[in-house]
Amino acid sequence: MAEILSQQEIDNLLAGINSGSVDVSVQEQPRVESKSNKDLLAFDFRLPNRLSKNQLRTLQAIHETFAETFSSFLISKLQTTVSISVASIDQIFYSEYVLSIGSPSCLYVFKIVESDTLAVLEMNPQLVLSMVSRLLGGSIGEEKRTRLLTKIEQTIIKGVVTRNIAELQKAWKTIAPLTFLIDRFETEGEFVQVAPANEIVLLVSFEVTLGDQKFMMSICFPTFALEDELAKLNTQSVSTSLQVSKSKREWSNTLVKKIALTSIPVSVVLGQAKLTVEEFIKLEVGDVLRTNIQANGNVQIEIGGTTRFYGKPGVSNGHLAIQIESDNKLHH
Repeated sequence: MAEILSQQEIDNLLAGINSGSVDVSVQEQPRVESKSNKDLLAFDFRLPNRLSKNQLRTLQAIHETFAETFSSFLISKLQTTVSISVASIDQIFYSEYVLSIGSPSCLYVFKIVESDTLAVLEMNPQLVLSMVSRLLGGSIGEEKRTRLLTKIEQTIIKGVVTRNIAELQKAWKTIAPLTFLIDRFETEGEFVQVAPANEIVLLVSFEVTLGDQKFMMSICFPTFALEDELAKLNTQSVSTSLQVSKSKREWSNTLVKKIALTSIPVSVVLGQAKLTVEEFIKLEVGDVLRTNIQANGNVQIEIGGTTRFYGKPGVSNGHLAIQIESDNKLHH
């Protein structure tokens, strides 16, 4: 607590200051570093991140679904092992994306109908040539150098690319009712021009494995083409999960009903006996076989070929019947 000075003490103090007998130098207090400084993060004004972590996670899930369904299609179409995985999801300037495109390349420009904008599917030329080779009965990786596709090869691969875009649209349908339509085919990145050079684009890269060969494939979306959909990602992720849970419940109920109507074989083993080959040969009509079950013992009730219950045989309403006495666990 601060000490209260009397008027005389104040007068003596002022007199001492004037005479120089009292040192009035001020000690500099140690500077306390703000704890908030430790939480500061560098912000790149040149390339701000437009997408949150939640949005990126949703986009990751969308394109992993696309990769899985498209790889399943390629397995049946190419009759070889195919694996597709999401390698990365990046936000870069469109000018940087154009510089990353090889020459020549296989660029399929497709239209996002709802926003009247364009996006790009880029496939490594050697990936496309390997697909064409497999479709024609050849092997993967026969082409060692990158070259332009011929008109015939473009026609052969068109069905695969159409299915690619269709599977991508189906994956996006889980969060947005978008429609993708193939617009044109290009071989040079400079001729695509789906966004201004300084516009930030969403680049999804995939690693495609055909047999023992690895190739790259990517999809470029201008962020302004998906602004409305991206804004809804955080809220729709909750509703989507609820819809999935609801669909699973409905599917489970349907499955239970179908199983309930399924017929399964039920048989009763009245007894078992072991015979030698000689005894079997000598069997005649009227012979009596002694089984391993006593006359008043329980017999086995088999369902689907497996013993499930034990019971006693008898007659019910003029028909042969069996009364369940215990299940297999209680018997043992």
